[in-house]
Amino acid sequence: MSLLRSASTVSLFTLASRVTGLIRDTLFAAAYGVSPLTDAFYVAFRIPNLFRRVLGEGAFSQAFVPVLSNCRAEEGDLGAKQLIDNVATLLVWLLVVLCVAGVVGAPVLVWVMASGLQKASSSFDAAVVMTRWMFPYIGFMSLVAMSGGILNTWRKFAIPAASPVLLNVALILAIVVGSPLFKRLGIEPIYAQCVGVMLGGILQLAIQIPALRRLGLLPRIGASMAALRTAWTNPITRKIPTLMLPALLGVSVAHISLVINTQIASHLQPGSVSWINHADRLMEFPTAMLGVALGVVLMPRLAAARGSQNQLAYSNMLDWGLRLVVLLSVPCAVALFVFAKPLVAVLFHYGEFSVLDVQQTSRALGSYGLGVLGLVAIKVLASGYYAKYDMKTPMQIAIAVLVCTQVLNYFLVPVMQHAALTLSISIGALLNALWLLAGLIRRGSYTPAAGWFKLMIQVFIASALLGCALYYFANNLPWLEWRTMPHGLGLRALALAGIVAGSAVVYFAMLALMGLNFKALLKTKTI
Repeated sequence: MSLLRSASTVSLFTLASRVTGLIRDTLFAAAYGVSPLTDAFYVAFRIPNLFRRVLGEGAFSQAFVPVLSNCRAEEGDLGAKQLIDNVATLLVWLLVVLCVAGVVGAPVLVWVMASGLQKASSSFDAAVVMTRWMFPYIGFMSLVAMSGGILNTWRKFAIPAASPVLLNVALILAIVVGSPLFKRLGIEPIYAQCVGVMLGGILQLAIQIPALRRLGLLPRIGASMAALRTAWTNPITRKIPTLMLPALLGVSVAHISLVINTQIASHLQPGSVSWINHADRLMEFPTAMLGVALGVVLMPRLAAARGSQNQLAYSNMLDWGLRLVVLLSVPCAVALFVFAKPLVAVLFHYGEFSVLDVQQTSRALGSYGLGVLGLVAIKVLASGYYAKYDMKTPMQIAIAVLVCTQVLNYFLVPVMQHAALTLSISIGALLNALWLLAGLIRRGSYTPAAGWFKLMIQVFIASALLGCALYYFANNLPWLEWRTMPHGLGLRALALAGIVAGSAVVYFAMLALMGLNFKALLKTKTI
């Protein structure tokens, strides 16, 4: 299967996930608005999500997938299956302990994440309760991450990419069905979201099981201490935690910035956490559809190229991924920067979501947009290191970037408030990506192929034209006023859809006129 086809499969299902996610967030904003209680929910949900991203989808996946790919290449499917059983046994035991500790230690976790919620004790207490309800979500999602790593290694990308849709469906049901029910029972309606989160985790794990069973890869989890000892003493199994430690530090450093930013936001104007969260959700469109999709597809291929000592294939795959990053993420960055207000207005400006909320979320989103290229490129560039079992270099770079990001926060937050937090992340992401790229080139892992300068010029000119068109429409149409006009909401949505579609046509048409050969760019095969 070509890299493009694999990446397209992941991107298609990721798009479905992000579309349902936007529907969920639109309903959430209309139902609950922005308040100290929504800040409490976002803090509570961010805590298990943070552990999931660091342990499950972060350090664990970065260590597990290369080792599993290499084990399969050297010892065949039987050896890989034994590794899967051993890892599943260790992981389940670890998750049980972690979930119990998280539920008990919820007050400490909330204080570390957002001590500013203590300004309103009801918000802090609500965040603690919701954290306890949702913390076991990390257990389900860590097992989902392991299942996804297995399926991706066997080049079965559809199920892992599609499973996040189920979380969004569960949360939508929680808003539409659960919130009114909770209100009738005298319970704060937003607590229904906690039930939706847990249901979403269960569904995402359940959908993986039939796919694993069809491949004969459904893990056998040892329930005895003897099974635990056997799993731990296997030398291949122990290679994963050895690789996880530097990867864990690297991923943790990247998310420490998120923790610090949430902590700072909790001390700013009430609603700041929610404004940043809404902007973050829109940012996940390009970062997930491009960065995550390319990273998921490239990781097992790069690991296989490393195992076969095929340096040319290794470099070519990185080059292919980076060209797609530039081609697709630069116009996304321009769109988010100059077209933030219309996007936020159309998607969130309903019900309890006010004009102030639109303006403040737009500020955060515009600052985020500047870093799209870096945030997407990191996913591809970091895969180049992880596939060679180099977890330390990305970690060291992440530590340096964290320091730079917080220095920027020190100077920018007093001036820009919550928007400074997203701007510092954007600048840090660009710095991180440039640093990773320089390292791959310097060590000879990646040699840029011919044609990069021409591609950059073409993308720059087409993106500039795109930006001018979007700037005009952003400032000359009544995006906020449409809400109160007859049929205004429908007109607003149609205008956004038409402008976005037309802008995409203009962008790619301009590239074609400048001679960009799309067929040659996309025609790259895996090994």
